[in-house]
Amino acid sequence: MSFSSETKAELCRVSMTKPCCVQAELYGALLYCNTFTHRELRVVTEHASFAQRLERLLHRAAGISPERRSGEDGAGKIILGLRDPAALEKLCSLYGMELERSPSHHINLGVLEEDCCRVSFLRGAFLAGGSITDPGKGYHMEFITSHYSVAREAAAILRELGFKPGELARNGNYVIYFKQSEIIEDLLTTLGAPLAAMEIMSTKVEKEISNKVNRCMNCDQANLDKVVNAAQDQLKAIRSLEAQGKLKGLSPKLREAAQLRLENPELSLSQLADIASPPISKSSLHHRLKKLMEMAEEHEE
Repeated sequence: MSFSSETKAELCRVSMTKPCCVQAELYGALLYCNTFTHRELRVVTEHASFAQRLERLLHRAAGISPERRSGEDGAGKIILGLRDPAALEKLCSLYGMELERSPSHHINLGVLEEDCCRVSFLRGAFLAGGSITDPGKGYHMEFITSHYSVAREAAAILRELGFKPGELARNGNYVIYFKQSEIIEDLLTTLGAPLAAMEIMSTKVEKEISNKVNRCMNCDQANLDKVVNAAQDQLKAIRSLEAQGKLKGLSPKLREAAQLRLENPELSLSQLADIASPPISKSSLHHRLKKLMEMAEEHEE
């Protein structure tokens, strides 16, 4: 099951207690479903829990039972339909709608006077026309409807509740969306899906830890590469001096530094300094090896 389906399953478990909120949630589902006109109600979904919840919402809010059938392609889709004129008229009158006279949908804010009803409306809208990306892949939550005015008015409702969505048109539909993980977490919690919100938080923490580990590993690798490259340059200089017979004429300290590097090409400066006899500081050894490299460059010139 996808993260979006799991989120909707959690929302479908929200209790239906207040009649006004039942009516509001059904309203959101109707305005965001596939088809809702004065001639037909048609909802196509692959989510069995949502189909069952919508049937209960219709029954509790309007005493209506839609026709249920399976999708023709056999892909697990459920189709809830209603064509009875009297039932459709009852639904329309429930929300003060006159679809036959004005086919353009608008949200009747008189049905959504309380914040709890606005939240229920948005829950129904998300169940019918929403989706959310798996947090492991990114952060994106959206509501899609074919009704321009509904999208604009739903965005206004979200802003009143403290959520500022983005808006766009896509393939003849109208989308309101969120891309900030913190806002998505808060909105899911408000709608009734705190577990989904926690999943986003947990995934985000895992990403941050993974990114931190990767940065540390990359830093360690970069330091290791730096050590190896520096050691190779030092070896090249020392072997150049050796080939020219210059090592024997060096001071004891420089000869010791050259010998340490020749015998331990894989060690860092700190490790070489520790095995010197007697042990010396890293800066002292660095200075001596740098001197050897300068001498090699002078002889090459």
